[in-house]
Amino acid sequence: EQQQEQQQEQQEQQQQQNQQQQQQQQQQQQQQQGAAQQEPDQQREDGIAKQPDEKQQLGEDDEDDERIPMPLSTTRSAVKRGHECPYLDTILRQNLDFDFEKCCSVSLSPINVYVCLVCGKYFQGRGLSTQAYTHSLETSHHMFMKLDNGKVYCLPDNYEVADRSLDDIRAVLNPTFTRELVSRLNADVSWVRALDGSEFMPGLVGLNNMKANDYANAVVQVLARVNPIRDFFLMPANYAGCRSLLVARFGELLRKLWNRQAFKGQVSPHEFMQAVMAASKRRFTIDQQSDPVEFWSWLLNALHMDLTGGKPRKRSIITDTFQGELEVTTLAGTGKGKAATATEDVVERLPFLLMGLELPATPLFKDALEKNIIPQVPIFACLSKFDGSAINDDIRQGRRKFRVTRLPNFLALQFRRFTKNNFFIEKNPTLVTFPVKNLELRDALPVPNGALAGS
Repeated sequence: EQQQEQQQEQQEQQQQQNQQQQQQQQQQQQQQQGAAQQEPDQQREDGIAKQPDEKQQLGEDDEDDERIPMPLSTTRSAVKRGHECPYLDTILRQNLDFDFEKCCSVSLSPINVYVCLVCGKYFQGRGLSTQAYTHSLETSHHMFMKLDNGKVYCLPDNYEVADRSLDDIRAVLNPTFTRELVSRLNADVSWVRALDGSEFMPGLVGLNNMKANDYANAVVQVLARVNPIRDFFLMPANYAGCRSLLVARFGELLRKLWNRQAFKGQVSPHEFMQAVMAASKRRFTIDQQSDPVEFWSWLLNALHMDLTGGKPRKRSIITDTFQGELEVTTLAGTGKGKAATATEDVVERLPFLLMGLELPATPLFKDALEKNIIPQVPIFACLSKFDGSAINDDIRQGRRKFRVTRLPNFLALQFRRFTKNNFFIEKNPTLVTFPVKNLELRDALPVPNGALAGS
């Protein structure tokens, strides 16, 4: 009986243990089901919360796809041939103009300037965040040329383009001449066609009047036709040791005037006039009229002083071409200078670059047809002033006689047409006649034998 009771107790304990295990299993199943129900809710919540992040990531990916890969360095760029550049045909040569001051159109800096070969504007730099780089992105203009060396780059890819079709642009940017070309300028005279179809002759090219610089244009046109001056300044090697900006700009202007590969039949002397304004301390400007005779004298003397390093007695191409010698005799006891107290005539020998001629006075009365008479006088009558016998009266200078003792290779003459009075400036309309060819000065000027320059 005791054994039976023990067996029953053991069976009851086992049943209780089985029930507890079943309850534990049920609880675990319920917990698992509750966790399974919470996971979708959390996933939904997480999905709603993460949607903006995913959109931002997608947006950033799209922006990365649209961005142009920026080069890490701009100091060294690859070189590609012309057929490898897809933007070479976008260059518009009719928009290019290298006559004006080469400075950035945004920062106004003259350092590291590039020209856009599509629109013709100047911009600084080609690196990241520079004006040229920004212009290429905003306007899709990709071809740029560096103005100091003529190299062409494609931006924003930043590679150099090497192609022979760009040589004509470099020839307009910086015209060059060889000694052989210079020696054949007078023989090879022909018409050249510009981009717009018009024809022009090198050396006979118009100069733009920007506002009131026509007085300087007249002087430059005269100097451009003097062969020694032209041949000297067409070769920069002749004045390579001169650091004068005026000399450099004058040489550049003459090379542009004689450039056979120019895109147009006129040249703007903007850079030359900027150098003139700086060298003359604004005595001669673009926006104010001046006397061309004064500008001629100032320009020749300024070029001479710059070429000789500030030594006036040293020879230069200016003195070898235009300088002559004049003997001035002042009669004793006349004037307010040395001759006023002298007992003998005072004789001086002076160099000259320009010879001024006097015109006869205009008639005061009208002719029978009630019209003003415009007189005519031959040039030999005007040159008689320098024959050594004609006396010229002047209150301050005295009674003087002039005689040419040495003629220059190129004689520059100036007729004094304008006279000032208390009310206005009067112009003398007298016409001066002269032979176009074979002008012989020996008939008017008694020059001593062997006094001709170069004889």
